[in-house]
Amino acid sequence: MIIADQVLHGRDAVLAAVDHHPYARHMLLREVEPHGYRRDGAVVWLLPEGQRPAAAALGAPGPVLDVCADLVAEGTLGPGQWLNLPGLGPADLAARLPVAQRDEWYFLWTTAAPPPQPGEERVVRLTEADQPALTALIDEAFPSSTSRPGDPGVVGWYGIRDGDRLVACGADRSRGDIGFLAGLTVSPRERGRGLGAALTAAMTRAMLARYDHAALGVYPVNVGAIRLYRRLGFTHTATRNSVRLA
Repeated sequence: MIIADQVLHGRDAVLAAVDHHPYARHMLLREVEPHGYRRDGAVVWLLPEGQRPAAAALGAPGPVLDVCADLVAEGTLGPGQWLNLPGLGPADLAARLPVAQRDEWYFLWTTAAPPPQPGEERVVRLTEADQPALTALIDEAFPSSTSRPGDPGVVGWYGIRDGDRLVACGADRSRGDIGFLAGLTVSPRERGRGLGAALTAAMTRAMLARYDHAALGVYPVNVGAIRLYRRLGFTHTATRNSVRLA
């Protein structure tokens, strides 16, 4: 049985409970009406069936784990489902939840336009005709990327060309109330020339023309990318854990 200080019904209630945190504004689509729980400074919400993650949370890690453990115990959450939780150590997670996989990452965001970068003028919106070139570049430079042409979560693509060759690309995965950059990729032969900075800055500028926040995700081991994003204004950070239940 879930015991909570407050049961939350609907997107507006969840957003109010987390003080309209950018991560929640990104995760919660406008048409989604989640069901959530608030307990001791933590807010956990369930997303519609078939959506990944199945649940997400913000706030105090201990109470987050308490609520998630209750949801697992009652069968609301189960094997194979993904949770997106605050920063937690692997031992803390394993002590409370059946964990098959845990990936730590940073949700970074900004509300300010980045400093102008050399080469920003080369960044263009890509079209359906560019999909073969996008696929070839991603396969070469970022084969593990989850942002691919045809992905329904991608609402647009940006890129840089060198003549007729696509040498950098990035996906617009904006959702909810937040602009979101993903799949930022530069050809291995073109790295070190500032294309990543130009692409990130131009995409951030485009997002902030439509939204009041721009955000992206990055793994902690990607130190060089984090340094670049900080330089471009992504100075706000929320540590996240993507957890697949065993």
